[in-house]
Amino acid sequence: MPTLQVTAPRLERELYATPAAVSTIDETEIQQGKQRVRLDETLRMVPGVFLQNRDNFAQGQRIAIRGFGARAPFGVRGITVMVDGIPYTLPDGQAQLDAIDLDSAESIEVIRGPSSVLYGNAAGGVISVTTRDGREETRPSLRIEGGSDGYRKASLQAGGRQGDWSHHVSLSALNVDGYREQSSTEKYLLNAKLRRELGSERALTAIVNLLENPRSEDPGALQADEVAQGRDQAAPNSLALDAGQSVDQQLVALQYEDLAVGPGELHVKGFISQRDFEQQLPYVGDSLIGYQRDYYGFGAEYHQALNLADMPLRYVAGVEAARQEDDRWRRDVDAQGRALAESADETQTATSTGVFVQGDLDVSEEITLSLGTRFDRVELEVDDAFLDDGDESGRRTFDEWSGSAGLSYRYLPDHQAYVNTGTAFETPTFSEFANPEGGGFNPGIEPQKAWNRELGLRGNFANGLDYDVALFSVRVRDELVPYYDGPDGRTFYQNAGDTERDGVEVALGWQFAANWRLDSALTLARYEFDSFSTQDEAFDGKRIPGLPEQVWVNRLSWQGMDERFATLETQYTGDMVADNANETEVDGYWLVNLRAGDGWWLGDDTQLKAYAGIRNLLDEEHYANVRLNGNYGRFYEPAAGRTFYAGLELGF
Repeated sequence: MPTLQVTAPRLERELYATPAAVSTIDETEIQQGKQRVRLDETLRMVPGVFLQNRDNFAQGQRIAIRGFGARAPFGVRGITVMVDGIPYTLPDGQAQLDAIDLDSAESIEVIRGPSSVLYGNAAGGVISVTTRDGREETRPSLRIEGGSDGYRKASLQAGGRQGDWSHHVSLSALNVDGYREQSSTEKYLLNAKLRRELGSERALTAIVNLLENPRSEDPGALQADEVAQGRDQAAPNSLALDAGQSVDQQLVALQYEDLAVGPGELHVKGFISQRDFEQQLPYVGDSLIGYQRDYYGFGAEYHQALNLADMPLRYVAGVEAARQEDDRWRRDVDAQGRALAESADETQTATSTGVFVQGDLDVSEEITLSLGTRFDRVELEVDDAFLDDGDESGRRTFDEWSGSAGLSYRYLPDHQAYVNTGTAFETPTFSEFANPEGGGFNPGIEPQKAWNRELGLRGNFANGLDYDVALFSVRVRDELVPYYDGPDGRTFYQNAGDTERDGVEVALGWQFAANWRLDSALTLARYEFDSFSTQDEAFDGKRIPGLPEQVWVNRLSWQGMDERFATLETQYTGDMVADNANETEVDGYWLVNLRAGDGWWLGDDTQLKAYAGIRNLLDEEHYANVRLNGNYGRFYEPAAGRTFYAGLELGF
């Protein structure tokens, strides 16, 4: 097998010299025969990663890595998302995935464990996406797709290299009617990169990412009896209030690299982003919200390789700073969906700064010792301009140290054993700091702290078999847990004492013939409260809601000549609980997916590809999302049954 390099752990290393659970997804796995609309298609074969909510674009996909991120009522919490080195996770710890362009993605790396020493706040795991920049030969191509539930998508790719210049442009348009009522989406996305070589050692790259999402409807969550009456219906308030959101976002970034700064390398980046957002939530009351966000940041890293006592040492030292400024408003809405008086007007500001250093010391040809440390300061401030209900202004500042240590033993050239330990921290986001008593930040809520321990083995054999096994144990102190309070069902958060997360992750692959490959990814885990109680009830020993403790995915792939392929996937997701008290259980389920394609040359420079897929081949009834601690029993967002899609791609 070719040498595989990974970059998400900051220091570029061979995978078999990396003392951490890292999964890599290449371009073929991202692109071949897939819709490239949501990350669940791509990350399905990564053990330890669980995604929900592929069908509700207004709420966004929810991602959990070893349980981190599971508490999110919508979107992403507690996980760092990077795209081309730009942090899509904000200083307060929340992230959106709607601007990630999978059409131009050439690789994705996933760090399956707490990584605050690398990325600071909200790094319970890391997802790092790299898109094309045109340095590799890129054929202009046009894709057109269609499918069930009114799915339509068109995308255009173009790029190339000429002299010292290279570029890549990706443009896509997506429309989906949706399986359920009130679930349509309209979305347009542009991702472009322009690179200029400044001699043999230096380069400057500009990145532009534009998102226009004028409509994503929200069908809401259903009660069990409503599901029985009709799985494709929307919640009554979602229909009555026309629940949904609109987003308009722009991002511009510059990256500079100099590979000959003294004895090392310098990498500098800066970015600025603006996001306009408006959402109608599915309840009567203060449910029309919006914000205008300015988000910008800077980072610099210095890499060097040297000898320490005749032992090779590689290190990276860096500094990062980012700031988000949200001008937020909220208005009351009556039962007929009419916007009434303003109920909130405030400016939320979050600033994060961090300095870090990480090094790898080759104690011998087989053994590498890795150490890292980081200091972060996170400042959160609210300036309340709506004083009718009192002044809810406030400020919180957190100073946090993180550390990690790892040992890698490469006992054979293509086989490795490793052990590591590390810490992580996660501050509440602005919405999670809401005070149920009113009056600014909730004084009773603090950041959660995690300690991760990990033991792993990975390697590959000459007979085509490769393996990746990781045992993990995570202890989280002051776990952040959502609960509902009040007649409007508003979500508040509390520190739930301690939780335990223990498990094993296994990824196996077998190239058992020239054209055939079998892959399997298994996660067996235990996620539970160690000590957590409220005034009314104790939850010690209860399962953490929203997390299956068994996930098993298998994939059989056949790759024929040129573009001919076929892939069969099975996925088992175990049962889970929907509430802290574990009173509501959600059954496990099996899914089967199938996709296939072929390609033909129409001339010397023109190629036509065709592909098709069937999702949920056996028409299994299951839920795309489970709302945690759902108010009035509204836990369930039913998933679509058997669906089809097909596409044509013309390359020039």
